[in-house]
Amino acid sequence: MSQNIILSHIQINHIIKRIAYQVYETFIDEETIIIAGIASNGYILATKIAKEIEQISAIKVNLCEVKINKQNPNSEITTSISSDEYKNKGLILVDDVLNSGTTLIYGVKHFLDVPTKKFKTVVLVDRNHKKYPVKADFKGISLSTSFKEHVTVVFENDNSYAYLE
Repeated sequence: MSQNIILSHIQINHIIKRIAYQVYETFIDEETIIIAGIASNGYILATKIAKEIEQISAIKVNLCEVKINKQNPNSEITTSISSDEYKNKGLILVDDVLNSGTTLIYGVKHFLDVPTKKFKTVVLVDRNHKKYPVKADFKGISLSTSFKEHVTVVFENDNSYAYLE
């Protein structure tokens, strides 16, 4: 199969800046927010968004890595920080690609066991093929694709990109 680049490094950087400003506007009254990235690419994206937020605002960002078994999302979900650290805080759940919605909805379900002030979701690419009623509050691009196509995001230091195959 051939690769069709759908997002270049420059485009991804612009999207990260835009999303950071959207998150800042949404959480402007907060002193601290939690940005939880779904391992592994979601966490990389979360880290990049967190850096940008810290450059443009006084909001303190606590990063959290969320580990979900994507083949069996009903299995235990673990986070790199304790639930006490995100209790009654603003929380943003981040993933790279929203395909069927399975990973994102199970991630949301995990965080609903603890009260949060405000809860938002972020994805870089929204594929529009949802199996579950989940949406991204902030997204880089929406992309209608066939079920046979696959979106891959590659994060490299100086050459991040997303492609469709």
